[in-house]
Amino acid sequence: MICGVDEAGRGPLAGPVVAAAVILDPARPVAGLADSKKLSAARREKLAVEIRAHALAWHVAEATVAEIDELNILQATLLAMQRAVAGLAIAPAEVLIDGNRCPHLAIPARAIVGGDATVAAISAASILAKTVRDAGMLELHARYPAYGFDRHKGYGTAAHLAALARHGPCAVHRRSFAPVREQLELFA
Repeated sequence: MICGVDEAGRGPLAGPVVAAAVILDPARPVAGLADSKKLSAARREKLAVEIRAHALAWHVAEATVAEIDELNILQATLLAMQRAVAGLAIAPAEVLIDGNRCPHLAIPARAIVGGDATVAAISAASILAKTVRDAGMLELHARYPAYGFDRHKGYGTAAHLAALARHGPCAVHRRSFAPVREQLELFA
């Protein structure tokens, strides 16, 4: 009962940070698992469906933009990870987390740098977190089309920075991130 945990959305200037926890079923392996960043969007979506269908348990959680701004991105990420593990229908024996930090959990946990590329359960969590966050950013694009969230998913691309300079920050921008904070000062 090993649980893999990963997040999506630590670096963007907008939107929540999303974490997923997955306990894979050894009797029903999912072929093709890999670090979500190495897969096409279409492949991630296909694998996400398989993961949900075949995993023993999975849960996706987030920390909001307000929590990111209040706590800082690292603490908000750890909070989203805690929520993902807490939401599992089955308690794992151990939690393996992609990266170099573990959230505070009542279950033994280990951080594995590069785990999303080497541990199947972490790869699965990476895929779920990324697909859920990307879908959420498409919903935010429908509400705030001027920023182009459908293209860059909130990351600080040249197009996003130009939209930020043109329109100022919207409600889903992370005010604690320097490029957004600088624009807030200009638009104040």
